[in-house]
Amino acid sequence: MIPGIPTTVLVAPDSFKGTLSAAQVAAAVGRGLEAAGRPVDLCPIADGGEGTVDALLLALDGERRTAVVSDPLGRPVEATFGIGEAGRGRVVGILEMASASGLGLVDPSERDPIAASTFGTGELIMAAVEAGANVVYVGAGGSATTDGGAGAIRAIEERGGLGGADRARITVLTDVRTPFEHAARVFGPQKGAGPDDVAKLTKRLNDQARRLKRDPRGVPMTGAAGGLSGGLWAEFDAELVPGAQFVLDAVDFDRRMRVARAVVTGEGKLDQQSLAGKLVSEVSTRARQGGVPCHAIVGTRELDSFGVRVLDLQAVLEASTPRQISAAARRLADVL
Repeated sequence: MIPGIPTTVLVAPDSFKGTLSAAQVAAAVGRGLEAAGRPVDLCPIADGGEGTVDALLLALDGERRTAVVSDPLGRPVEATFGIGEAGRGRVVGILEMASASGLGLVDPSERDPIAASTFGTGELIMAAVEAGANVVYVGAGGSATTDGGAGAIRAIEERGGLGGADRARITVLTDVRTPFEHAARVFGPQKGAGPDDVAKLTKRLNDQARRLKRDPRGVPMTGAAGGLSGGLWAEFDAELVPGAQFVLDAVDFDRRMRVARAVVTGEGKLDQQSLAGKLVSEVSTRARQGGVPCHAIVGTRELDSFGVRVLDLQAVLEASTPRQISAAARRLADVL
């Protein structure tokens, strides 16, 4: 070991969507690196979708809570949110809208893109406020809905709103820049909407935009989660922020990266979308700017060598189970 040369490897993966959480991936990578003699700093991350609550709760040293809310079709479901202290009198609520209004809560055979509502997300926001939060972070990934946030707005208003002059503030974390009026066209098909449904949903969004306190159309990021972000922005002055950047800042990624010898990131699928501001792209960009080598372990790789060079990833290994991920990390240790 050379004095002054960093030895720790920063392990900062996203979740492998639908299979492994970011924490599980980080732990598997960590086991493999430690078995090869590399000390690690585990830093599971998220971009506003799956794993956001876990990542921010670790950063805030918060606690997990649950509330029974409505799923996209109005049935009761137990959803998770977090509460943490952020200093200066701020009590932070953290939630993923997918836990109340997510596509994973609706069987493919019962998906109804017209009826699906964000009412449960509004209930979950209010559960955080009623637990003492005066700032609420809403992760906007994985929705089953395209209601422009109409359900969430109604739920918040029915439960007394966000308060008066000292009302709770909402920050929506998103990984898309799509504006409100394009939400149905861009995201509707993956939620079960056919061409006729997309036309109806688009008309409904445009009609709704005209009734809101301010018009979200044309504003970047207002189309996230089927327009939920735009509805909250228009009605409650919610702040809209890129989720990947927000979470990396919250977990103190840059400082931890600067004292590491290398970064190992990862995601379930490395493909062309990974180049468009997704979490791996943000991690690799920060690593490049900091002069720290960055590597990736991914479930599947569909990105060609040119794309990998664009991301400036030194090595990309494929692995999909915890055992395979640990084995890949052991192999990777030889080049770190």
